[in-house]
Amino acid sequence: MHVIQRCAAAAAIVSSFAVFAQSTATIAGSVADPSGAPVPAATVVVENSVTKFRAQAETGQDGTFAVRNIPFHTYNVSVTRAGFQTHVETVSLRSAVPAGLNVRLALAASAESVTVTASSELLVDPEETGTHIQMNQADIEKLALQTGNKGIESVIVSFPGFVQNANGAIHPRGAHNQMTFVIDGMPISDQLTGAFANAVDPNIVQTVELFTGNVPVEYGAKMSGVANITTKSGLGTGRKFSGNVLVNAARFDLLSQVAQVAGEQGRFGYSAIVNTSKSHRYLDSVSLDNLHNGGNNQRGFLRLDWQAGARDIVRFNAMAGRSSYQLANLRSQHANGMDQRQLLRDASGSFSWVRTLDARTTLESTTSYRSTIAQLFPSAGDTPVTASQARHLSTFNTGARLNAVRGAHNLRMGFDVQRFPVSEHFTFGITAPGFNQPGSDGYNPNLARHDLTRGGQLFDFRGKASGGLYSGFLQDSLTLGRWQLSLGVRYDAYRFLVDGNQLQPRAGFAFHIKEMGTVLRGSYSRTYQTPPNENLLLSSSQQAAAIAPPAIQERLGSAVVLLRPERQNFLEAGLQQALGRRASLNVSYYHKNARDQQDNNNFLNTGVIFPVTLSRIRVNGVEGRLAFPPVQGFSGSVSVTHSRAISTPPFTGGLYIGNEAIDALSMGPFVIDHDQPISVHGVLTYAHPKGFYATLSNRYDYGLVANPSDPAVVAADPDYRDLLPYVNLNGSPARVRPRNIVDLALGFERSKEGRKQWDAGVQFTNLTNRTALYNFQSVFVGTRVVQPFSAGIRLRWGARHRSGSQAARRVSQ
Repeated sequence: MHVIQRCAAAAAIVSSFAVFAQSTATIAGSVADPSGAPVPAATVVVENSVTKFRAQAETGQDGTFAVRNIPFHTYNVSVTRAGFQTHVETVSLRSAVPAGLNVRLALAASAESVTVTASSELLVDPEETGTHIQMNQADIEKLALQTGNKGIESVIVSFPGFVQNANGAIHPRGAHNQMTFVIDGMPISDQLTGAFANAVDPNIVQTVELFTGNVPVEYGAKMSGVANITTKSGLGTGRKFSGNVLVNAARFDLLSQVAQVAGEQGRFGYSAIVNTSKSHRYLDSVSLDNLHNGGNNQRGFLRLDWQAGARDIVRFNAMAGRSSYQLANLRSQHANGMDQRQLLRDASGSFSWVRTLDARTTLESTTSYRSTIAQLFPSAGDTPVTASQARHLSTFNTGARLNAVRGAHNLRMGFDVQRFPVSEHFTFGITAPGFNQPGSDGYNPNLARHDLTRGGQLFDFRGKASGGLYSGFLQDSLTLGRWQLSLGVRYDAYRFLVDGNQLQPRAGFAFHIKEMGTVLRGSYSRTYQTPPNENLLLSSSQQAAAIAPPAIQERLGSAVVLLRPERQNFLEAGLQQALGRRASLNVSYYHKNARDQQDNNNFLNTGVIFPVTLSRIRVNGVEGRLAFPPVQGFSGSVSVTHSRAISTPPFTGGLYIGNEAIDALSMGPFVIDHDQPISVHGVLTYAHPKGFYATLSNRYDYGLVANPSDPAVVAADPDYRDLLPYVNLNGSPARVRPRNIVDLALGFERSKEGRKQWDAGVQFTNLTNRTALYNFQSVFVGTRVVQPFSAGIRLRWGARHRSGSQAARRVSQ
């Protein structure tokens, strides 16, 4: 088997191209016949049957090729050409440093074969020291995703370790929503849920890599889960222009369209996507009636790549989104004419430059800017509370990465500088006489001054501040025979409402028992997770502390306690096991304990949330994933997650309006709503060679922790009494009842010469029409109902113009 050559043997090839993007690999080389003469028009395919990543290129007249934009992993590389034997070998791509591959094809008539069968080697990954899973565009396109404003989270939730919540929110390994999305090197740590911000559009994704264990030290701030997203590029399309239009229609008056274009000309590539949708069930409803719940959104994405020279490539990304929607009403609110609305807007841009210094070293730099604006508009019929909001968060980030391969060492080091100016304006007032009525259970005397029905005045908060996060890191991945070591250290300096510093060692190992197809792994990570910037000024203010329930004030012992970053110790042990040549099993056990736990409390059912911290949290979990690579068209996976999360008060920060349970939760340790004994997510896909496909998805959730409400009080409340069958308030703790949701997608793809021409499909979400809740009267989330049965259709058709350039045929994304 040929060996990947990263040194002198590959230098001539590497010098002819520039590395493609941050956190992706490039492989380039040449194909020759037995005499050493170049072989043009040979097809080179890079493929992993487990992750289902596949990319291909064609050699030019000089026999050279390049395949770029490859997620870090282990792959089979096959080279085919009429008249020659097919060559297959396994390569490990773990660095942005370009990898070179030189292949000599044996003649088809030759008695000696150099073909290597390596597919079984891909069932386990001996270089993974933590939990790391991938999904690619082809799988995402065939999923039966729920209607409405669901982003990439609706894809990620199929992975183990994630608890599903309303409006696309997910809890990674016992955390609230502490995730970072890295889009072509641009970090986004905003809380990306449908009710709080515009989510990442799944249509822009080429591949998504998910890290939840032994997360590399280059990631910080919010890293209970890190989604590293590689977007679609025009370079490698082999055409000056290609494009397609996707149209969806479904129940609840859902209409959406996605228009995509991409292409390349010489050294320049472009890709652009525009996505628009509208629905009368925009977010998850707060009642079975789905009242006042319409909305629309528009999102756009642009990526430009320019190969400026033999060693340099420049990339520019731009994204923008807008969502306008009604806030879902309870029956009493609808009868009163309540018409609250929310408007979310965001825009971001990033500029990246990557230079190949030599055959073993690259330098990357990325500078980005992101702006998000959220506005809540009140109405005359607001009840029991009226509120308004205008919030603006900007994030400026610049950083650099140096990648170097030195013998068995794969080094990565760098720094990041982040600045984030924040402005907030929030008002509220009580409009219902029966809400927070003096003498009633749960009465908060500190809210009396803002009771508009009793002569009070609006609570009015305005604030502005700027903060920063300054980070540096060093990572070394070291291969020593059967051992793989991942050693790193990170340092963060946080400067905002509080100042903090943290040195974070992270270390992991993997041991490969090749004879048994087994990989054992373990890791320790020290992390430093900064508070959410959204509504942080209000949550940390004297004004918010003054209206906190007396139980909160008594336990804090001071007027204002500022929210500090969460300091966390994380331990993980895992096992990968190949099951013959047909399946792979990945199992993990993890334990984490943290001080100053980050979370949010919900402002009634609005989706407006305010950061809080609790003194401590302890989480233990077990998860596993069984994956089946394609066999006769069938492939699939089953993900199982168990987590136990115990939080310890007191609460700090937040804005507690209508959260009577906060008194009980402040008494001592409690099971928080991230806790769920078991969830199971299975996906089965069938793809026929002639283009027919089907994807069946089944998810079982035991149920999240609910508010410990009195069943008699709920039974007397016309807004909530019909939800009683779907929540167990007598449990310890109270939980929403288990649910099993089945989704199905069926379709047909028409392709020609390996290019998709059109496809048509139908999708069914909640196929059995199961009535269920995500949560019930939760301090942290509120009440949300699972979407009922919905059927829809989708049609896609495309157009393309072939490029005649030889370069276009030699590279692929």
